[in-house]
Amino acid sequence: MKRNLYRNLLWIVFLAGAMACGGEKKKSEKEIGKSEAQSSLISVDTLVLKKRTFQKQIVCNGKLRAVLKSELSFDGTGVITGINERNGDYVEKGAVLATLDNKEATVELEKSLRAMEKADIDLQDKLIGQGYTGDTATVPEAVLRNMKITSGYTNALDQLEAARRRLESCFLFAPFSGRIANLDAKVYDRFSGKLCTLIDDSYFDVEFSILEAEIEEVALKQRVKIIPFINDEKVFYGNVTEINPLIDERGQVKIRARVSNTDRYLVEGMNVKIMLEREIKNCFVVPKDAVVLRDGFQVIFCYREGKAVWTYVDVVMSNIDSHVITGCEKKQTTISENDIVITSNNLNLADGTDVTPHNNR
Repeated sequence: MKRNLYRNLLWIVFLAGAMACGGEKKKSEKEIGKSEAQSSLISVDTLVLKKRTFQKQIVCNGKLRAVLKSELSFDGTGVITGINERNGDYVEKGAVLATLDNKEATVELEKSLRAMEKADIDLQDKLIGQGYTGDTATVPEAVLRNMKITSGYTNALDQLEAARRRLESCFLFAPFSGRIANLDAKVYDRFSGKLCTLIDDSYFDVEFSILEAEIEEVALKQRVKIIPFINDEKVFYGNVTEINPLIDERGQVKIRARVSNTDRYLVEGMNVKIMLEREIKNCFVVPKDAVVLRDGFQVIFCYREGKAVWTYVDVVMSNIDSHVITGCEKKQTTISENDIVITSNNLNLADGTDVTPHNNR
């Protein structure tokens, strides 16, 4: 009797434990299923569609050219006795850059000065001999000119000027302020050809070409953005100064803009990217990542009630990072202000995919 009682108690305990485990298992399975469903939702960034100002851009490549650039050389010939600057040095207008051997030129100038003194004495003698005083202001112009010629005064004056120019030609002066480049000569070299290049790097012209169809987008004094290829974080601004009134055989028009080298970062011949920008107001503007291709059409996904809704659009204009969009004419779709556009994780979305917004911009 007692044995049967113990056996029944054991069965009751076993059944109670089994029922408890089963309940916990079902509860656990429900929680796991709920967690998996939540984790399967795709997290996306979104943008509230508004009318905005679009920066229409024409992007070109070009090269910087110095506004003032000169190949410098001595007027005379001889041995270089002094070089006062190095490549990269900045010099002021009128600075002496280099010197040739000027011993002979100095001697010639001294001889010319003495000859000038003698000619002046001879002129005074002739004037006194003709009854005039030493004051040439009282001598008739024609008489004075003849006496200067016959006394050798005019010839001595010409020789003195030539001697001064010859001595001056032994010195190379900077014709304008700028930076030295291509200086390869050494002291005691015999000079031949050019000595160096002088570049005014305070301003640069940038030359580039646009297509014939884009010519209406460009105007004189229009602001342009200039970005060096070597560092796209450096941005300079300039203005269009020239539009060549000629379309070449490739259907292109040459444009020139001028940019101030504010921090001396820009260098002659540097390759740069040029952006011409024009504001267009009241456009639906979205990031380029918001537009994807589906079945040969351009598509955006809008967020509605927890789902991604497939919407056909037309891209009207583009710049470096954005599109201007409208409803698709062929598919007869429309877009409206306050539509919520998905801007990330949209490459693998399908119409009706469950999504969860990460943010609203």
